Amino acid sequence: MTQELRRSLGVFDAVVIGLGSMVGAGVFVALAPAAAAAGSGRLLLLGLGLAAVVAYGNAMASARLAARYPASGGTYVYGRERLGPFWGYLAGWAFVVGKTASCAAMALTVGAYVWPEQAHAVAVAAVVALTAVNYGGVQKSAWLTRAIVAVVLAVLTAVVVSSLTSASADLGRLGSDGSGGGAAGVLQAAGLLFFAFAGYARIATLGEEVRDPARTIPRAIPMALGITLVVYVCVALAVLSVLGVAELGRATAPLADAARAAGAEWLVPVVRVGAAVAALGSLLALILGVSRTTLAMARDGHLPRTLAAVHPRFQVPHHAELAVGLVVAVVAATVDVRGAIGFSSFGVLVYYAIANASAWTLSSRWRAPAACGFAGCLVLAFALPLSSVLAGAGVLAVGAAAYAVRAGSRERGGRQGHG
Repeated sequence: MTQELRRSLGVFDAVVIGLGSMVGAGVFVALAPAAAAAGSGRLLLLGLGLAAVVAYGNAMASARLAARYPASGGTYVYGRERLGPFWGYLAGWAFVVGKTASCAAMALTVGAYVWPEQAHAVAVAAVVALTAVNYGGVQKSAWLTRAIVAVVLAVLTAVVVSSLTSASADLGRLGSDGSGGGAAGVLQAAGLLFFAFAGYARIATLGEEVRDPARTIPRAIPMALGITLVVYVCVALAVLSVLGVAELGRATAPLADAARAAGAEWLVPVVRVGAAVAALGSLLALILGVSRTTLAMARDGHLPRTLAAVHPRFQVPHHAELAVGLVVAVVAATVDVRGAIGFSSFGVLVYYAIANASAWTLSSRWRAPAACGFAGCLVLAFALPLSSVLAGAGVLAVGAAAYAVRAGSRERGGRQGHG
């Protein structure tokens, strides 16, 4: 029930898995609402930069911790080892709950682009298909993610080039539209865009399946983050140059609208396909990461121990993957995409706050970046819409109460045993 997973991923595959998580979510989901929150092109770019700074701090904390503890589970393991069992549990709970909502959001994005009238049905079908892919082994998942990333980057390149070279492009639109959302708008935009940068954690949660983790993980995380930031800046500049921030903030399909505004009508259906493929890439990597954290928590008894089973042939946590796929399919069939994204963001930021607190304990030279990352996570978390903060805090409180009840039961059982 507790055998180790197979180490089959190198630097390139780890970077690709991170890109598959980040690029799809950020460009096709978070850019428009972030623009609406920022209120001006310059503030949107400032929010993007702020999100990148917080993400970089978290990336470095995750890289150092993953190299020290190269096992499945990510911050669940780091918090447990550095801060104590409760904090590790809370990080794992925040990750599993928040990222399950992210999985549903990505599945619904696929449905919205492929067949809007049947978005929920398509979302469930996507979850079932990708759960089957993950069940076949992490190496197969990495190969599929590699193909998805190549397609998405090609589509984004076409959008950027067609927009910036069109007659309607005007970089003056970066500051000419909207009244600006001020500091609160920048923070909320950064919180929404941070959701898009969160894919680098997928590399850390696969620590038990990476070759030479002490070398691979610290290289792969910043590489994936840096490539993603360059892509985001290029796409944001291109879309703002043809739409302006006000129109971008109202858009439901901002990249398709940008292609249309640039006079590249032929590109619109290509963008729709690219958006669906990107969301599939994110969903694939998300299911992969949630199942590995579920595996780690089951090994420690915080979730049913049957979820710690590893398939004897495929060397994957097959019970955890099937359970995660089932829960995500149910959520995708019953919720809307906006609610899923807002709920997810709060949980993800709490997860990274615990990662930074864990990194603080490693050595004195890591304390300054860890403190900045911790503070940044909390600020962005509480800058989110009030409904997201309340829902996220409520679910974390339920998880903490469940931990307290279980700990109390164990303590009573121990006293009775001694008696």
